[in-house]
Amino acid sequence: MTVPCKTYFASDIHLGSTIFEPPQETEKRFVRWLDSIKEEVDVLYLLGDIFDFWFEYKKVVPRGFTRFLGKIAELHDHGVEIHFFTGNHDIWVFDYLPQEIGVIVHKKPFITEIKGKKFYLAHGDGLGDGSRSFRLIRSIFHNRICQILFACFPPRLGIGFAHRWAKHNREKDIAHPAPYFGENKEYLVLYAKKYLQERPDIDYFIFGHRHIMLDLMLNHKTRMMIIGDWMQYFSYAVFDGKKLSLCQWNETLLEH
Repeated sequence: MTVPCKTYFASDIHLGSTIFEPPQETEKRFVRWLDSIKEEVDVLYLLGDIFDFWFEYKKVVPRGFTRFLGKIAELHDHGVEIHFFTGNHDIWVFDYLPQEIGVIVHKKPFITEIKGKKFYLAHGDGLGDGSRSFRLIRSIFHNRICQILFACFPPRLGIGFAHRWAKHNREKDIAHPAPYFGENKEYLVLYAKKYLQERPDIDYFIFGHRHIMLDLMLNHKTRMMIIGDWMQYFSYAVFDGKKLSLCQWNETLLEH
């Protein structure tokens, strides 16, 4: 039996989104990937926007996601350490996942040492993005008073409105996808380079959020990745203690 020893990173699954196909299909595909790594993963980092929308009322959580929640509960029960980062679509994860499953929730960037290397991990929203409209919306969504006011809406109205909002934004993203802006204009690259001036000991930056796949050396020592998504790339990163790889999961190859 393989001894679990690899660290995996995934982001931007957008579970529940109806953009490309019935939402259960994306969930099933991601769960099959989780199942495929269960014998070798010891730590799993879910770097935000795992859900297309999530809001926890005091006694109610969103419908769906049964397969996903069951699988990460199974992994946790078998000793896998699971970290969940809130993104701009699933900001309102509170205590349900930690209490029911045991995941560790991060609402801010997290610096950690993995097998002797320093990692800076974050979803990526709010890090260097100069868009005023995005900063405004983000500040509203993070505002505790606004969260309390939203919780006053019945779940049927509040969650229904949120899913329509998320779908509208995702349709705009698909129609006009933001390309890689280049090393001198990509705001997450610029953020990482600036941060390195304060913390030159960082070996790896790993982000989600931008829905692009990027693997870039920032200097002779430090490398950064933006690890794509599970809406078009089905991508993830894996660190085996020596090598960090950016990969795409292809079920077709596994069948042959």
